[in-house]
Amino acid sequence: MTMHSPASDWWRDAVIYQVYPRSFSDSDGDGTGDLPGVTARLPHLADLGVDGLWLSPFYRSPLADAGYDVADYRDVDPRFGTLADVDTLIARAHELGLVVLVDLVPNHSSDQHPWFQAALAAGPGSPERARYLFRDGRGANGELPPNNWPSVFGGQGWTRVTEADGRPGQWYLHLFDVHQPDFDWTAPEVRAEFESVLRFWLDRGVAGFRVDVAHGLIKAPGLPDLSAPLDELELLDTNATPFWDQDGVHEVYAAWRGVLDSYGSPERVLCAEAWVSPPERMARYVRSDEMHQSFAFDFLGCRWDAKALRKVIDAELQTMGAVGAPITWVLSNHDVVRHASRLGTADPGPVVGGIRATDPQPDRALGLRRARAATLLMLALPGAAYLYQGEELGLPEHTTLPDAVRDDPVWLRSEHTHAGRDGCRVPLPWVADAPGFGFSPTGASWLPQPAAFAEYAADVQTGVPGSTLEMYREALALRREHRLGRGRLAWVADAPAGTLEFDNGDVRVIVNCSAPAVALPSDRVVAAQSGPLTADGMLPINTAVWLV
Repeated sequence: MTMHSPASDWWRDAVIYQVYPRSFSDSDGDGTGDLPGVTARLPHLADLGVDGLWLSPFYRSPLADAGYDVADYRDVDPRFGTLADVDTLIARAHELGLVVLVDLVPNHSSDQHPWFQAALAAGPGSPERARYLFRDGRGANGELPPNNWPSVFGGQGWTRVTEADGRPGQWYLHLFDVHQPDFDWTAPEVRAEFESVLRFWLDRGVAGFRVDVAHGLIKAPGLPDLSAPLDELELLDTNATPFWDQDGVHEVYAAWRGVLDSYGSPERVLCAEAWVSPPERMARYVRSDEMHQSFAFDFLGCRWDAKALRKVIDAELQTMGAVGAPITWVLSNHDVVRHASRLGTADPGPVVGGIRATDPQPDRALGLRRARAATLLMLALPGAAYLYQGEELGLPEHTTLPDAVRDDPVWLRSEHTHAGRDGCRVPLPWVADAPGFGFSPTGASWLPQPAAFAEYAADVQTGVPGSTLEMYREALALRREHRLGRGRLAWVADAPAGTLEFDNGDVRVIVNCSAPAVALPSDRVVAAQSGPLTADGMLPINTAVWLV
């Protein structure tokens, strides 16, 4: 199967829509979204005006971590469909002019992967164990873990196995869930296997890969102890640990770039999920011989503050520009609180732990106003952008999800102290008055949908002027028409305090984060707006406009 032919450097300004298959659309009524459900809804993406989609994992998996625990990298989990369903999806996407990216999870596999099962059976010192990070324990009888590394999901990062003879044995590293053993990327067999996996999916017509935990593959030699405990956020984004952002990852991605480039034009791409700071370190992932894109997570996590946002935007433009890479902007994904809720909290900064019913609740109206304004800001910036399913509906986080239904290993491993990520993964509402809001023909839903989702359903927003869905459609069309992703940002001098104001080509963008109502230039007309202007035509707080 071949990939359809967009421009050779299409990825520099592409807008990609993230599909979380389990929660997108369920075709068979079992309450779990599936690949035929995605295919049936592809016209929604084409009508929205995006350039393609990224599919979160659909591989064969026990779903201990929502599919990010892969048991077979070359097959589809029966809950999602078949390989034939993937081929049908890709073919239909190409008919609609959409590229398809898939998720690749190279840091770890499932503990049900045949390689890990073989490693357990083979025992210490075997070639099978060399594919993973097995180590002898410390202490008189090996009863202590090999080092003090924690799991990002809570608890320690090591688990001891029982050997074939029944005795306590070695430990294996899992920086995430206990069911997600880390590969040892110093093993040539691991490197060869993943280059083969790349080719398997490229041969099926995918346009590239979003690479999970791209900064985590290589660990420091000797696996040294952490010198000090890390808090939750540092576990995600610090560059001062022996298991994140090691220099050796760049050798891996240079080799992968060679594999992708061998497929010729149009280019196949790699997009890094890498929580790395400072930006200069992040820029190393997108040098000309490595990856094409990396998510601008500093932008995602920025406070709703004009000065802070400008600082982040300037830093991204400077550091990525220095290596000739586009910035890849993003506001929401399957791992963070949706920005329509995050921006409605008392301190609208990064929220990675989820929100429970017993927590302070976001201001839903305020969050949506800010989210719409933030979206117009993001889509006006030079570079690429990723959207998370449902954000085009203004969908909020499910912040009152019953604890009894939580599925995220973060909730379990944190001993119920962190809500986890289920709140942003609730199935989408398509039809307001249908069972399950149209997600499933039977109304079944693997996570319960809140009643408030009815007002966000796609059918009640379609064709409604001023709805969030129509705002996205209009903005994406204007972004393409004015080539904003290929443009250049020029800040307007003397913008009022509390605002962002810049030109990108022939479009003037004004975002009012905190100022009193702002007068608009009289020589321009409004082309897009995130919310209504005041009665006298001024820009109110928490609102953005594009002017031409």
